[in-house]
Amino acid sequence: MDKLSIIQQPILDELEILNRTLAETLNTSSPMMNTVVDYFLGTKGKQIRPMLVLLSARLFGKINAVTIDAAAAIELLHNASLIHDDVVDESKQRRGKPTINGVWDNRIAVLVGDYFVSCALKRSISTGILEVINTLGFLGQELAKGEIDQLSIAQDHVLNEEAYFNVIRQKTASLFISCMKMGALSNGASSEAIEQLMVFGEKLGLCFQIKDDTFDYFSDDTIGKPTGNDLREGKVTLPLIFAVRNATDVERDEVMAILRQKELSAKDIDKLTEFAKSHGGIEYAKKVMERLRTEGYAALASFGENPVVTSLKAILDYTIDRTK
Repeated sequence: MDKLSIIQQPILDELEILNRTLAETLNTSSPMMNTVVDYFLGTKGKQIRPMLVLLSARLFGKINAVTIDAAAAIELLHNASLIHDDVVDESKQRRGKPTINGVWDNRIAVLVGDYFVSCALKRSISTGILEVINTLGFLGQELAKGEIDQLSIAQDHVLNEEAYFNVIRQKTASLFISCMKMGALSNGASSEAIEQLMVFGEKLGLCFQIKDDTFDYFSDDTIGKPTGNDLREGKVTLPLIFAVRNATDVERDEVMAILRQKELSAKDIDKLTEFAKSHGGIEYAKKVMERLRTEGYAALASFGENPVVTSLKAILDYTIDRTK
């Protein structure tokens, strides 16, 4: 049995209900909107985030309609952020397929993203739990702040590990934290249990982004995004931050000179990726993820060993060990 099958095992029936709920929520009287929504849903990923909501709730009993609404709200807001991010980043490809703005244009993408946000808000309100609604609203703020801060850091060419982690906590880990919190809230978990699950969500989210960032340093068409894409956008991630920190003054000056250029050539990208790899940047990222894996496991210790905990650990393992 592969990792994804292990993860889904305790929530297979609920995932089917979730996907029906998403389809019903997004259906509209606008033919154009339906066409674009159907296209986007055809490119959907593995739905790790709503799985986390369902699994978190499952720890405290049977999954209910409130949990489904919470999971749908998270998935809709997450998808909205992806659609808008592709516009901001001028990305024409995601998961190996053309983006909405690539197939249509930025106007259509922004409007469809806005529609997803509205649907997310409606689903969160359907839960009837004020803290779930508040968590979704706070998440939207964190995602936006994370993207803004990342743009600011890129413009200023900041090579600082603390700044990097602050950004990825906001733009990525906040989503995983919210998944765990909203799932637990939907099934009446205690504040102590919710706190532990939020810690797990943070560790998982950090690993997810670090792993995603390492892909930028390798040439592989199966990843689904161009190699060096982050570097072209001025986004300096953990492997290069570590490499620069451990470089000579001459090497550091050379790297900074490349990063300050308005546009990077293929040769520049090759130089930066090889520099990061040759100076231990990838190994350092792996080491950080292993530490976070240990901390993530520890956050689940109070829940004992059961199929749900096994699935949560499998998500963390899958995130760290995945190849695309």
